[in-house]
Amino acid sequence: MIGLMYILLLCMLALNVSSEVLGGFELVDDSLTTSTLNASAKNSVLYTDFEEHYKTNPEKTKEWYDLAQDLRKRSNKLYNYIDSLKLAVVLESDGEKADVHNIKKSDNLDAAARVMLPPTGKKGKELKKAIENYRNHIVALVNDSLKKKTIMDNFNTMPSKRARRNGHNWESSMFENMPVGAVVAIFTKMQNDIRSAEGDALHILTNNIDVGDFRVNQIKAYVIPNSENVVRGGAYRANIILSAEDSTQRPDIFVNGRMLDPRKNGFYEAFANKSGVFPVQGYIEMRRGDGTLQRYNFSQKYTVVEPMATVSNTLMNVFYAGINNKVSISVPGVPGQQISATSNNGSLVRSGYNWIARPTAIGKECVITVNAMMDGRLQQVAKSIFRVRPLPEPRAFIEYQDANGITRRYKGGTGMARAKILAAPGIIAALDDDLLDVNFTVVSFKTFIEDSMGNTKQENSEGSRFSDRQKAQIKSLTRGKRIWVSTIRAVGPDGVDQNIGAMEIIIN
Repeated sequence: MIGLMYILLLCMLALNVSSEVLGGFELVDDSLTTSTLNASAKNSVLYTDFEEHYKTNPEKTKEWYDLAQDLRKRSNKLYNYIDSLKLAVVLESDGEKADVHNIKKSDNLDAAARVMLPPTGKKGKELKKAIENYRNHIVALVNDSLKKKTIMDNFNTMPSKRARRNGHNWESSMFENMPVGAVVAIFTKMQNDIRSAEGDALHILTNNIDVGDFRVNQIKAYVIPNSENVVRGGAYRANIILSAEDSTQRPDIFVNGRMLDPRKNGFYEAFANKSGVFPVQGYIEMRRGDGTLQRYNFSQKYTVVEPMATVSNTLMNVFYAGINNKVSISVPGVPGQQISATSNNGSLVRSGYNWIARPTAIGKECVITVNAMMDGRLQQVAKSIFRVRPLPEPRAFIEYQDANGITRRYKGGTGMARAKILAAPGIIAALDDDLLDVNFTVVSFKTFIEDSMGNTKQENSEGSRFSDRQKAQIKSLTRGKRIWVSTIRAVGPDGVDQNIGAMEIIIN
């Protein structure tokens, strides 16, 4: 019985929607449609202006142009979505041949609910979320508090207090028991609000194109060189620019965390009391036309080097033929990878941070030519001349381990324990020079001793090693006796086969 009474009340409510009221909705809808078309036309003009600004000055306009294009996309998406909902409600009411501009059953109270509300439809909840997302995006673009309030009110998705008391949310308060004519007018009103809010945001974006411009009243010319010191063969380069300034307002300049004195007009000075690479970074703050501060970051660095001078003994400009001569090559202010060098005698190759020169022709000067990449081109910066000499004559040694396990070299002429001599593999040859670490290959040597009858006995080596017969000679010697190593043949890294001086070994 209660159910029958509820149905009866619904029928009576439907009958109470008079044709005059429905006709009023149609008038409102027509008026809103006209207003929406006018707003769309105005927005179209603003978009066209944006296109022109972007074509003439893309750098200045790009940020705001991109925001405007995104706004157009979002606005059209929501507008078209509401259009689809409008058609869906009228189709539900009038059937397949429905026309939103000529609604047959504009008094239908159920069609909107079946499309927009559960359990038959969920479009109301989707529409609410879409409106909220669009509203939040538009509000973020608008900086005028009054316009923000208007947009918030137009896109308000909170149900009224009365609707909340009756247990209605925004969707049910908008679409439950609402005649199709009224719902279509509501949708058109939403579309009109979209175009209106879109226009407000577009006006602000258009104004923002010039809002970052600064007022100037002075034009000055400046020459900004890359460097005031130029290497011979290089090039002096400078940027010659016009600077627009506002003498009534000086920017605030912060360098390395500290603000410059405004009276210095941007002049920065740092005392170089130690070497290294030092930053010059910070930002400049300038007040824009709309009163807001604009920050411009900058970052640079400078290098402080120690005062230097080169003092060299020209008599020591010597290379030794046939070995690796280590050479240091540098050009102040030029990275190592931008330096190249050549030699006219033998080879010259890079080895880590140094170079290795290996001349071949003894007696011929070795000229090292140094080139560096400077100012974008390869330039010759130095030539150094070295005399090429043969390696000094090597000396014969016996290597052994001392009590601390350190390798020592016995040169002969003093006493040496017989056990240490026998423990050594044989004879080595090397330069007796701490600065030249050059080893030779011993090819052969002979040993001589005197027997008890005063006769000299000779034995031959096995290459650089003591032969068994030579070891037997050494074992036969008593304390204070001598053995001579002579006829020592050795080959150095230069490939020269030479005889080196003899060595006297005294048994200790």
